[in-house]
Amino acid sequence: MRISFCQALLTGAIILNLLILYYVSRAQQQMMEKRREQGKGLKKASLPVPGLGAMGNLVGGSIVGGVKFGGLESNMRGPRVTILVREFEDFENYVGDVARSFLRQRPELPFLAVAESPPYPPLALPEGARLLVLSPSPDQPPQTHRPEFNVQTEFALLVPDGVELDHGRQIERLIRELEGEGGGPVRLVAAPVLTRSAVQCLHLRVNLREWTATYNPAASGSSGSVCTALQGDAVVLIRTEDLFNLSVPLGRPLMSSLFVQTSLRGWKVKLLEGPSFSASHRPLFTSAHNQWKADSRLKDATNHLLRSFGLKRVILPDGRDQWFGCSKETPRCFGTVRDDTPEYLYVERWTPPCCLRALRETTKYVVNILESSGVRYWLEGGSLLGAARHKDIIPWDYDVDLGIYMEDVPNCDYLKNLDSGSLVDANGYVWERAVEGDFYRVQYSEANHLHVDLWPFYPRNGVMTRDTWTEHKQDVEFPEHFLQPLVPMPFAGITAYGPNNHRAFLELKFGEGVIENPQYPNPAKKRLDRSRTLGS
Repeated sequence: MRISFCQALLTGAIILNLLILYYVSRAQQQMMEKRREQGKGLKKASLPVPGLGAMGNLVGGSIVGGVKFGGLESNMRGPRVTILVREFEDFENYVGDVARSFLRQRPELPFLAVAESPPYPPLALPEGARLLVLSPSPDQPPQTHRPEFNVQTEFALLVPDGVELDHGRQIERLIRELEGEGGGPVRLVAAPVLTRSAVQCLHLRVNLREWTATYNPAASGSSGSVCTALQGDAVVLIRTEDLFNLSVPLGRPLMSSLFVQTSLRGWKVKLLEGPSFSASHRPLFTSAHNQWKADSRLKDATNHLLRSFGLKRVILPDGRDQWFGCSKETPRCFGTVRDDTPEYLYVERWTPPCCLRALRETTKYVVNILESSGVRYWLEGGSLLGAARHKDIIPWDYDVDLGIYMEDVPNCDYLKNLDSGSLVDANGYVWERAVEGDFYRVQYSEANHLHVDLWPFYPRNGVMTRDTWTEHKQDVEFPEHFLQPLVPMPFAGITAYGPNNHRAFLELKFGEGVIENPQYPNPAKKRLDRSRTLGS
């Protein structure tokens, strides 16, 4: 087919137009990408922040103090740090004095007093200081109550109540120290507050899997101490970006909340020997009653914070324990166990330490009664496995199992009359015949159902057997020679009795290599990640 001159000319024009459209489209796309890159910081900076105005918003995306911040390049210089006072009580405080002290020396710095709800009586803040209430209000936009929209500087300075700024150079020194650390693990710099008790540098290890935070004293260095937590009054400088990358940036108690989160991220704090900040208002409270109120609120806030973080045990630097989990007067920390898999395993946690403590106490109590009553017993199932591996309860187990000779049951006053109902003894332990099968159960208390199960066996032709069985694979008959004799074994802080060849006994019930190869009780529902298992 021949193409006429007109057809060829038309085809060429179409092709030329397509090429022009292509190159124009590419040029526009490149221009849009460039504008997006330049405007990343501007979007955040342009959000309206109550009380700051247009200039306050612009500072958040400019080069402040010669450092690029927020992605927007500008020659403007503005305040590099916002002063935050979070830890104070509404019934007696010196927040107004703190604001006046800082603004007298550095009037250009933003100053925020941060409270969960509007303080009563209201704070008497000077001009230039603002109150930020974290609790949302249905009639206001969300940025009104969110601190990340209200702090538009590169750094945040966390200041305790009653602290004074003697001269502006104190803040500049902290900024230089933090900038000098570059992008290393030191992400916070602190200066001590001159009070009767010196601030201490501590090493904090948080083990979420075991629900535990452990504090230890940290060694001091020549140019300051580098550690993971502080104890006592200190002024702390942190980059705003780091602060608002925390899940709970301004929780209370502030220092506990801050350092639990930063230590989990591998961040460190550098405690400088100077400059020190003065505090004329010490003690903070002028009456014993107000001190008691403050201590009570601190205790409540600590309980709420640690429970929300899933921490149930805190080991203090002097070795003392603080517990924030279940007790004899409260329910256990987990609900009914289904498919042999307690709920905490699904969130990569092990048995809470308060629950393990209750199980150890109950085991010690029951073993003493069995021994004094002449009831022969032995460690059974997972409890024997724990004794073989750890000399303790398996870290993810939720009860303790003991086998007993059925013929010895009448020797124990607590067991012989348990054909029906239950018995609460003088120490608050609950003895009952289990409703799930033909065995006995001793609960920690009426409120807390952590328990020790007692499984009665009787010999028949040299084999230990039972009349009823559960669906557990370890619930099987076994030769009586494993119990002749019974041998002492360390378990859960006591010496208990177990089979004379515990390895063979366990492999009969669970399979070969069970001691060396730990696994959760129902791998079909949840498997143990052995790469994260230490000492198991």
